Amino acid sequence: MAFLKWVLLIFTLHSFMPTPISSNLSLTKEALAQIPLNFLEFSKKPEIMDWMVNIRRKIHENRELGYEEFETSKLIRAELDLMGIPYKYPIAVTGVVGYIGTGKPPFVALRADMDALAMEELVEWEHKSKVPGKMHACGHDAHVAMLLGAAKMLQHNQNDLQGTVVLIFQPAEEGGGGAKIMLDEGALDKVDAIFALHVTARVPIGMVASRPGPISAAMGFFEAVINGKGGHAAIPQHTVDPILAASNVIVSLQHLVSREADPLDSQVVSIAKFQGGGAFNVIPDSVTIGGTFRAFSKESFLQLRQRIEEVISKQASVQRCNATVIFDERSMYPVNSNNKELHEHFRKVAGEILGFENIIEMQPQMGGEDFAFFSESIPGLFFFLGMKETEGAVHSGHSPYFRVNEDVFPYGAALHASLAITYLLQNPTKYTSPPEVSYRDEL
Repeated sequence: MAFLKWVLLIFTLHSFMPTPISSNLSLTKEALAQIPLNFLEFSKKPEIMDWMVNIRRKIHENRELGYEEFETSKLIRAELDLMGIPYKYPIAVTGVVGYIGTGKPPFVALRADMDALAMEELVEWEHKSKVPGKMHACGHDAHVAMLLGAAKMLQHNQNDLQGTVVLIFQPAEEGGGGAKIMLDEGALDKVDAIFALHVTARVPIGMVASRPGPISAAMGFFEAVINGKGGHAAIPQHTVDPILAASNVIVSLQHLVSREADPLDSQVVSIAKFQGGGAFNVIPDSVTIGGTFRAFSKESFLQLRQRIEEVISKQASVQRCNATVIFDERSMYPVNSNNKELHEHFRKVAGEILGFENIIEMQPQMGGEDFAFFSESIPGLFFFLGMKETEGAVHSGHSPYFRVNEDVFPYGAALHASLAITYLLQNPTKYTSPPEVSYRDEL
């Protein structure tokens, strides 16, 4: 196929040149530009498109929550087996890590999350969830399908890879911190860079959105129990009112952003839970409040955490109450920050596939994403893949009416594969004697 001719051209030039490919990009610029287009052409073939769609629909019908993705993982492993791609399993309970290429450096990773959400699907269609109370309402089923599509293309050209592509199928992105567990269990050992995509209905199909630097905020959740002394509401002097104390706490927490944070350093503290009492004339013994906090730097995030605990405890004591503050450590995500060099690489690859006019440089968003654990550990690049249709209502992620536009699959698969193979071509190993990596199927 034409793709192999271009890659062979690169390799031929490289074999007769004493300096690395990265020093001779002018000689291979045309060939590098052709790689993404060939992948896109391949992924648009009806048999490839239908295969990705079928995988996505199977996962969509049988969705599983974080760390419960056993059937999803089984399906992924079966497809990898059919493609002859070795992998490690289990990692982080249900995670799968596949390997394509030489088994030697450089290593570049591609990531897809697998988990669903605990919500009822309200979209009526042939492949609606068969599992009550669970729904793929964030597109993770599509992410898996597109990464498998990329894997098929990369495996088809495995002999032309100048390094190793690592496929990360990750559990528990939705609040479970699956990326952190995979990282702790060695999923990114020896990996030099990692890429990930996320579908979005806010961007038109055929376009992508990303930015260098912070793209999503560090986030955390907290809960506080404020204890007082309950009693009859008609004689409040005989009580210690935790509702009054909690109300003062909530007002004071808002001052953390409005009066303590730099106005140019975006931060959020929101209380979204207030539970206390069950009668109109009874002051309860305790009140529970809960919320979330976000920031775009580690320093601001840690400062917010410290001050949240101080404000709750001290404001409660002013009202003669005591408070216990609990932070959900598993849901604490760092800032998701895109590496500047990888962002430039992404722009070049996406520009060849979609046209540079279809690349949006977006503003940072306050939503959290546990890919941040990966990008905090090694250089990473996270981008949004547009799938907005020209007609029809737009329902964002985590809506019970969320839909995936399956026409986006060729773009996602081609971007994944192109980002990986061109990264390897332009970043030859720095090691003089790279170690071999042995793979073991742990099924």
